[in-house]
Amino acid sequence: MSSTKQELRKDPIVGRWVIIAPERLSRPQTFLEHEELNVDLFDPFLAGNEDATTPEILAYRDGGAPNGPGWRVRVIPNKFPAVRVEGTLEKRGEGIYDKMNALGAHEVIIECPHRETNMSRLSVENIREILWAYRDRLIDLKRDHRLVHGLIFKNKGSRAGASLDHCHSQLIVTPIVPIAIQEELDGAREFYDYRGRCIFEDMIQQELATESRIVLETDHFVVFCPYASRFPFETWILPKHHSSHYENITKPVIEDLGSVLKSVLGKLEVGLDDPPYNYVLHSAPFSNQDLPHFRWHIEIFPRLSRVAGFEWGSGFYINPVAPENAAKFLREVEIENP
Repeated sequence: MSSTKQELRKDPIVGRWVIIAPERLSRPQTFLEHEELNVDLFDPFLAGNEDATTPEILAYRDGGAPNGPGWRVRVIPNKFPAVRVEGTLEKRGEGIYDKMNALGAHEVIIECPHRETNMSRLSVENIREILWAYRDRLIDLKRDHRLVHGLIFKNKGSRAGASLDHCHSQLIVTPIVPIAIQEELDGAREFYDYRGRCIFEDMIQQELATESRIVLETDHFVVFCPYASRFPFETWILPKHHSSHYENITKPVIEDLGSVLKSVLGKLEVGLDDPPYNYVLHSAPFSNQDLPHFRWHIEIFPRLSRVAGFEWGSGFYINPVAPENAAKFLREVEIENP
């Protein structure tokens, strides 16, 4: 099915409405020009420049001493953190307002020792180690009972918020559950309480049945453009088998996820002329046991269009590319060494 007219579509998890408006593709500058980062800048993430970064927290190595060359994937505290692990919350009020100290952890996962800008060009073994580093860091940080949730994300390109072009992703762990995660948890719980089923499982079954929004499928994962996509070519990676916490992932699933992530990012980069993008990994809060109503997943957002006044003022998103058309396009993109 392809959409050729404007539609209002409702996200089945959080109840958010989006406007699918294919006619807006004819507007001037519908998609933004890509802005490249300055590749001539000093690269502190390059092997040999370890003294330019904070001391490593975790490294997978072929050899060498800590904080020196010989690593394959390296995790360090962010030099300019949004939150800090030292101190206490000190919750307090200021009239009707609430505040607390910005307690948490902010880490950078340096994904390779050589200069590479595109994750899809890394080897699948390299990507699997990156995904395993995510798991290791979440397991370690959940031991701190002051912290309740970890969000892993990647900014690729200056328009997506990256300040360095060297392949890296980030982890921020906070003492509160981010509102985007809480909205998913609440919506999924409401569906489960009413229907007795997991909304994510129902989404997988419906997407596989209709096939129109499927990008690819493997033994462990379904990749699709969601029905109520907020952004052009928004793409989700959902595990077929239930698990609410990413940190409980197993080696066989990591092996499949590495191949899937390499393929999906490759399709986006080849098909859309190497766009800036963000991806986020949504996982359940640390304090909960396995949740029957929630499933961890990865959401990928190519940064092809601007969010403007109507979107900011209304909470609606306007997407000029119907997800059925986006998925068909991505399915047909051929990449080397998937």
